[in-house]
Amino acid sequence: MCCSAQLTEKDLVPQPHNPAYLEAIKGMRFFDPHVHMTSRTTDDYQAMADAGVAAIIEPAFWLGQPRTGVDTFRDYYSSLVGWERFRSSQFGIKHYCTIGLNSKEANNEALSEQVMEILPLFIYKEGVVGVGEIGFDDQTALEEKYYRAQLLLAKEAGLPVQIHTPHRDKKQGTQRSMDIAIEMGLDPYMVIVDHNNEETVKEVLDRGFWAAFTIYPFTKMGNERMVEVVKQYGTERIMVNSAADWGISDPLAVPKTAALMLERGISKADVELVTYRNAITAFAQSGQINEADFEQPGQIDQSLKYNGSTVLRGGQQPRPNKQSTIIR
Repeated sequence: MCCSAQLTEKDLVPQPHNPAYLEAIKGMRFFDPHVHMTSRTTDDYQAMADAGVAAIIEPAFWLGQPRTGVDTFRDYYSSLVGWERFRSSQFGIKHYCTIGLNSKEANNEALSEQVMEILPLFIYKEGVVGVGEIGFDDQTALEEKYYRAQLLLAKEAGLPVQIHTPHRDKKQGTQRSMDIAIEMGLDPYMVIVDHNNEETVKEVLDRGFWAAFTIYPFTKMGNERMVEVVKQYGTERIMVNSAADWGISDPLAVPKTAALMLERGISKADVELVTYRNAITAFAQSGQINEADFEQPGQIDQSLKYNGSTVLRGGQQPRPNKQSTIIR
């Protein structure tokens, strides 16, 4: 006869841990310039704080299901400048965002026209550091129409632009995104081209744009590949992000990539540039980022509430449970 050990209540509670990669990056600070925290839970915020993530940027994006009315966009944008800023602060992380009409939903012309009317109500709010993420998905005429309109909006507001490059025909879509930005009179130094890979990085850098890389499991870029990109192209105008969202993704991608870079012989100064300093330099052009705001950890009072809501559930403290350093 066989039997199994009976689980106790203690066994069901995630236990604190200290993965080896945390030792490698101890004392370092990180800035994740592209992470969709609306899709994440509070234990992710806790894990990010424990790993040294001091600040993040949350771009407006597609939530997985098309929105059907302008008020759903209004509520979503409000959450980015409201609830998510509060929730992030409860873990000592400074929260910024970019606001825009994403390319996937730009193909609904009637709704897009309404969204364009409300964007100016949000892009000037505190904590908004750019217009984004915008650009191409299927590279349709409507996507281009609203991409151009939002580039103009960013230019008028003096804000950086955060470009989403398409998953399909990425090289062509990246080139087209840059061509239009230049045609619209934007300074490439004000434009962060995201989701780069080995096929696009050289042209992005050669043309003076910022090249952002998403470290995303099983697609986009693994962090071993990212190490090789930095070794080949250096650190100027290159930054790393997680783009963690409702899909299979890792909100600890930036500190894990930093640890792997150190392990593979990249200097600490260079690691700091691509995982912290360059994001600040690029998005501080908005006038909204003061590094002093997150250089020294402030006091965290989790008894505070936002519109009556708190991150606490009966005093529970969310804990991380993510061990692996390698993201393939």
